[in-house]
Amino acid sequence: MTENAVRLQKFLAECGVASRRASEELIAEGRVAVNGVTARIGQTVTPGADRVTLDGRAVGETEEKVYLLLNKPRNCVTTARDTHGRRTVLECVRGLNSRVFPVGRLDFDVEGALLLTNDGELAFRLMHPRFEVEKVYLAWVLGAVTPEAVRRLESGVRLEDGMTSPAKAAVLNGGPKTSLIRLTIHEGRKHEVKRMCAAVGHPVHALRRVEFAGLPVEGLRPGEWRCLTADEVARLRALAEEGSPPPPTP
Repeated sequence: MTENAVRLQKFLAECGVASRRASEELIAEGRVAVNGVTARIGQTVTPGADRVTLDGRAVGETEEKVYLLLNKPRNCVTTARDTHGRRTVLECVRGLNSRVFPVGRLDFDVEGALLLTNDGELAFRLMHPRFEVEKVYLAWVLGAVTPEAVRRLESGVRLEDGMTSPAKAAVLNGGPKTSLIRLTIHEGRKHEVKRMCAAVGHPVHALRRVEFAGLPVEGLRPGEWRCLTADEVARLRALAEEGSPPPPTP
């Protein structure tokens, strides 16, 4: 490895193509080439010397950083493309001059706050569990939620993939058939909120993420988005500096 060489997935993330994890998927799919040759996982490149392309289009480092908050609608997938022809979150932000990608995922049937950016390093840090970035949900669940169920949610719930971290939970509206709870978590497991609620005896009927990393979705209708302010971007960067996860592989 030369002195200036970096891992290809890190280079793609820094260029705003996708997160590191998603960039690895692009490489594995054979969509990335280096100097005209299909790339492989673990390959390194030298910025300014090697020519990197995605789907035949050159990837550069000069793209302006973009930060968007989208109120993701239900029945929309959190991917750049979908093999089943379903609507994607990128279709909600058409018209941008820059390419962006979602930070994390929301289930197909879940609406709410979703950050999109082309800042791969910031996205990587916001998704890293070390930083404990908070996500706030409103969950409409079946049944009357008891204080014991709230206590279990707050102390951690045992799921098939292990105990969840302690959460913040509060019943906003309770009834014999359905209840509305507010749940704040900082993990990013698949279907985590749904599985947590089901584990304490209250399956989710509807779910909405109202806040991500301190960014509330209030004021945006489903499918609407806005650019973050300079102050909001600064707060995200400050949040991403706390905790300091191990430096990624160069």
